[in-house]
Amino acid sequence: MRSVYVITHTEAQHHVDGLVGGWYDSELTTRGHAQAELVARRVRSLIPEGASVPVFSSDLRRAAQTAAPVAAELGSSVEEMAGLREMSYGEAGGRPDAWLRERFTAAPPADRMDHRSGLPGAETKREVATRVYAAVERILDRNEPHQVIVTHGGTLTFVVMAWARIPLDGIGWIALSASPGGITHLVEDDYYRNRRVAFLNDADHLRHA
Repeated sequence: MRSVYVITHTEAQHHVDGLVGGWYDSELTTRGHAQAELVARRVRSLIPEGASVPVFSSDLRRAAQTAAPVAAELGSSVEEMAGLREMSYGEAGGRPDAWLRERFTAAPPADRMDHRSGLPGAETKREVATRVYAAVERILDRNEPHQVIVTHGGTLTFVVMAWARIPLDGIGWIALSASPGGITHLVEDDYYRNRRVAFLNDADHLRHA
C-alpha cells in the first residue's frame, strides 16, 4: 500500500496581517512554528518507525518552514519544488486583502479554467493545475510507500485531483476544504491500485495550539 500525506502550511504572517498570499513569500508566525511541531508529531505517529519517508515542499518559506520539523521527526530531508506553490495572484501578492477584493472577478461558468481574475500577472486555474500535476507526477514516479507533501491551502485541491488522475478540464468546479496545518491522507491499495482519500484536512492535532 502507498500512503501520501499532504500537509497545508501552518499559520503564516500574511494570515494575521490580512495580506494576500499567493507567491508573496511570508514566513510562519510564532504560533505557526508551534503548530508545525504538532503537525510533525502527528505525521510521525501515522508512519511506521524505520520507514524511509521523503518530504517534498513548496519552495515558499511558509511551506518549507512547516516541512522542516516534519522532516526532522522522520529523519529525512526536504526537497523543495516550485511546482507545489500556491496560485500566483500577480500584483495582488502581499497587498491588503481589501485591495484584492476590490479588483477580483470570479470565473464565469463558461471559463472556469482559463479566467485570470482581473489581476495582472495572476495565474489561471489551468496554469496552476498544470504545474501542480507535473510536480505530483514527479513525486509519485518515485514509487515510495510513504511520502509527505507540504503545500498551500489553495493547492491542496490540485494535489488531490492529480492523485486521483482527474483530467484538467474536469476540475474547474472543485475546491476542497483546507485549513492551516491540516493533514490529508491519500492511499493506494496494493492489489486493485485504487486510490482513495483516507481522510481530508484533519486538524485535530492543532486543537490546543
